[in-house]
Amino acid sequence: MRALTVLQAAAALAVAVRLARGRHRLPALNPVPADAPAHAPTSTRTAPPRVSVVIPARDEEARLGPCLSALLADPAVAEVVVVDDESHDGTADLAARLGAKVLIGAPLPEGWVGKQWALKQGVEAAMGEVVVTLDADARPAPGLIGALATVLDGYDLVSVGPRYMCEGTAEQALHASFLATLVYRFGPIGPPTPPAPHRAVANGQCMAFRRTAMLNVDGFARVRGHLADDVALARTLAARGWAVGFLEAGNLLEVDMHDSAAGVWRDWGRSLSLRDVTGPGWQAADLAVVWLATALPVLRLASGRTTRLDLGLLAVRLLLAGALRGSYTRPGPGVLLSPLLDPLAALRLTQTTLRPARGWRGRVYPAATTGVRLGRVTTGGRSARATADGRTGRVTTGGRPMPPGRTAARRGT
Repeated sequence: MRALTVLQAAAALAVAVRLARGRHRLPALNPVPADAPAHAPTSTRTAPPRVSVVIPARDEEARLGPCLSALLADPAVAEVVVVDDESHDGTADLAARLGAKVLIGAPLPEGWVGKQWALKQGVEAAMGEVVVTLDADARPAPGLIGALATVLDGYDLVSVGPRYMCEGTAEQALHASFLATLVYRFGPIGPPTPPAPHRAVANGQCMAFRRTAMLNVDGFARVRGHLADDVALARTLAARGWAVGFLEAGNLLEVDMHDSAAGVWRDWGRSLSLRDVTGPGWQAADLAVVWLATALPVLRLASGRTTRLDLGLLAVRLLLAGALRGSYTRPGPGVLLSPLLDPLAALRLTQTTLRPARGWRGRVYPAATTGVRLGRVTTGGRSARATADGRTGRVTTGGRPMPPGRTAARRGT
């Protein structure tokens, strides 16, 4: 028991250090009017950049409409490119009917995960100087796109944390418990000092970057085999010297990820461990922190055998639950009840660490696409150039691509 107490104390210290970063977090994004300059006053530019929004979509007919309607009504958006990734429903027809530019994705090459392949094609087809990528379940508010273009003055790649649309007490409680595991492992969103590249995190539901810079490094090809594509991209580019930021979106972005607690367990749980972008040592350390600092105090409380350290950790977890209410559009009692589900969250995290999922949206990827090293694929024999060359599909609307070299990143290219 003494050894367990020492380990729990070490986990509590790690959590305290990480949570303390939240006292000096960077501010959330502020909405930028469409007619406002997209850069700070010290910049020599006065005109906002042309922004393309790229949406990878596979069987998203039921969720895509609200996202597209909001984007197409935003004057800051020059174009919306929907990459139809071999959908079996009416995704492409819906997107074209609403007014988006639809790119019919080419067949998935060997060694690629579908989302990265769709994003690569979409970025190549985009005409904007700045590219914002959004998932189909995102609900952007007016001002989001302008804010993302503005914040790129200080970053090469930026992603944001949204507010989640979770209905029902059970769904919200489980979702908040999963979310707490990320905070305990990586700290709050918006750290003033960027983490080491191997601990960088990002949210692939909404990312922004300069198109030319991303094409120059062929970023999505570098992480083509990763299921945790967003974190893989952030860590790979941070290691190359890119300034990678992760900020709160404030009131500018909502995401409707799941429709039930079962969906949270199944879909978000599959990627929660970040197994394919995290080394074994950090995986073990992350699991230990979650079990010792969140699950163990709840289990001891249920058995009536709590220690003073357990009570302290439970108090910290309740404070975090209160803070997490701001991460939901309509926070209910589920957020405050979420600590009771921490043992389940720890169990799911352990399960996906030991047996990572390899399937998504009807596709099952080879085992080698999970656990590969960043920037390298171990399946197939073709290089990134060989798998990515050639046309990437057909576009249903006209328009010539922007000439290359229009802009370049300040570094990292």
